[in-house]
Amino acid sequence: MPPNLTGYYRFVSQDNMENYLRALDINVALRKLVCLLKPDKEIVHNGNHMTIRTLTSLRNYIMDFDLGVEFEEDLGPVDGRKCQTTVDWDGDQLVCEQRGEKRNRGWKHWLEGDRLHLRMTAEDEVCVQVFQKVK
Repeated sequence: MPPNLTGYYRFVSQDNMENYLRALDINVALRKLVCLLKPDKEIVHNGNHMTIRTLTSLRNYIMDFDLGVEFEEDLGPVDGRKCQTTVDWDGDQLVCEQRGEKRNRGWKHWLEGDRLHLRMTAEDEVCVQVFQKVK
């Protein structure tokens, strides 16, 4: 049975964000700004439905979805694209596949103790973020 990710998580660290954003064709000014942000994550996991809120001082991004059901995701706030997205469990990892203009785009969330890990991919770039559960 997969873990329940419900909780509020504070940013701890990230690695390779600038190169990940470059792979998404984000302009240099916005890349520099995003690399300074320290987002929080709020996850509500209720059965087969999840809401993941990424909260920053610049803007918030909310994903609201049913597990295993493909939907059109509007990534306008991120990079101006839309893609076909499916999120589902692969063992203890929550895996998101985002099919669209960029190959190998998606992410994985998993828990290690009370730390939430996020591995984001686009093209050949990988960015890893770590968050600490606070409630």
